[in-house]
Amino acid sequence: MQNKVITTTNLTKQFGDFTAVDHISFEVNKGEIFGFLGANGAGKTTAIKMLCGLSNPTSGEATIAGCDIYKETEKIKQRIGYMSQKFSLYEDLTVIENIRFFAGIYGLTDQEIKEKGNALIENLGMQDSMHKMVGSLPLGWKQKMAFSVAVLHEPQIVFLDEPTGGVDPVTRRQFWDLIYNASDRGITVFVTTHYMDEAEYCNRVSMMVDGRIAALDTPDQLKSYYNATSMDEVFFELARGAKRGE
Repeated sequence: MQNKVITTTNLTKQFGDFTAVDHISFEVNKGEIFGFLGANGAGKTTAIKMLCGLSNPTSGEATIAGCDIYKETEKIKQRIGYMSQKFSLYEDLTVIENIRFFAGIYGLTDQEIKEKGNALIENLGMQDSMHKMVGSLPLGWKQKMAFSVAVLHEPQIVFLDEPTGGVDPVTRRQFWDLIYNASDRGITVFVTTHYMDEAEYCNRVSMMVDGRIAALDTPDQLKSYYNATSMDEVFFELARGAKRGE
């Protein structure tokens, strides 16, 4: 159990008569890159909000980074990183101001902020841009910076909600290099994406359909099971049976 950083059992979220997340059960390991996929309306975002401690489940059980999803939501928030689908830094602050601001929120000391901030800027090659307003940067640079800031405090888990939406293929590849690096450091990466080629980069992939997990395995095993040549084919095979959408 010590290597399981996420465990859920029959996790459910209802809004009135509508069941957004329907009794999902799964586990995610330390350092794993876990793809959480599904069509719009499948329940992914609702599930992520529960896992991040932002929304209380209707029923079921879960522990996130060793914390109970009902009783220890504040501890969960301290042990995770999060990057939303929309850009999650302040565009009217400079690169270095954003780094210092979020590092302070994460509780880093002044010395840690200085050391980690300098390392982040150097790793991204942003020495010439550190005093530029974030709003002036290209989208790809913004996304890479937002991810780097989300893991600045070395969280046990980082949740990424459509992190590469709208960026070019080369930048997407560079972004995944950052993900691999975080995984190598033992950070668990929980990622949603609409790009099925990115599902191939994950250690395991969950496919949600109508609020339920319809399939969960490695990309190779899923392709083998569904006699598919790509994760696109697996996705379409599963999504074909969906009854709801946005």
